Amino acid sequence: MTRTRVIPLPLLIRPDTLFEDSKQYPPIDLIRSFKAIDQSTLTDSKMRYSLSAALFGLAAIPFAAAATQSITPHDSFSSSIGVLGCKINTNRVAYWPGMPDCNNFCKKVTNTNSGQSTYLLHIDSSGGAYDISYDAWVYLQNGGTAAQTPLMGGGINMEVEDAPPSECAHLLDGGKMPFTAQNGANFYTSCMNSNSWIGNNNALYGITNMACTLGVDEICSMTDYGQPVCPSGFAHLNDPLAGHTVYNIQYGTGLSIPAV
Repeated sequence: MTRTRVIPLPLLIRPDTLFEDSKQYPPIDLIRSFKAIDQSTLTDSKMRYSLSAALFGLAAIPFAAAATQSITPHDSFSSSIGVLGCKINTNRVAYWPGMPDCNNFCKKVTNTNSGQSTYLLHIDSSGGAYDISYDAWVYLQNGGTAAQTPLMGGGINMEVEDAPPSECAHLLDGGKMPFTAQNGANFYTSCMNSNSWIGNNNALYGITNMACTLGVDEICSMTDYGQPVCPSGFAHLNDPLAGHTVYNIQYGTGLSIPAV
């Protein structure tokens, strides 16, 4: 029988007081103690812990075990949390139920029939469907691309499970989650207020929309009072942005269509 080692936590914090004082929570000594821990020693691969929950002293929460879901194709990029399509691999996105999380955003999907598996970024929500990028849906069936073999069909039962954020880092430009300063500030700020993976691995840009057709490709910052600041200011929010086109792979044809 596999044994799971649980690290006792010295402090419990009520969830309703979690962000009352950003200087107080999470306790710096607790953060340092967890940084010193080799996370691979805590548990086996099926019972990974959410580091953010542990840092806040709530409890050691395991990632969800693999479950079977009907996986359907999605051929139009979007992100409810303001992630820029030109700074990620839009062919590996999960459009799933529930809000994306500052730590638990990387998902692994496996087609047990074909033996194919891939990692996806959960950066958008659905009303209940387990949609994934059309290209990923094709890849999980035959190991090819949607441009080469534009398969058609509906839901296919596959195994889905949470994965460590590091497994999705290669899907991000520079290994950082990229946000638009205009429309991604709320989620960005919530992650910055925690010692989460996204809180420590992110970039804020002056690009106005997720399809990267407007704005300026420059790094911005966030003030202590939650106001984004960009080198060019915000006079160029509606300026056309060239060379950053986000493409959708059209369902059934495999054609690359500019996103809007």
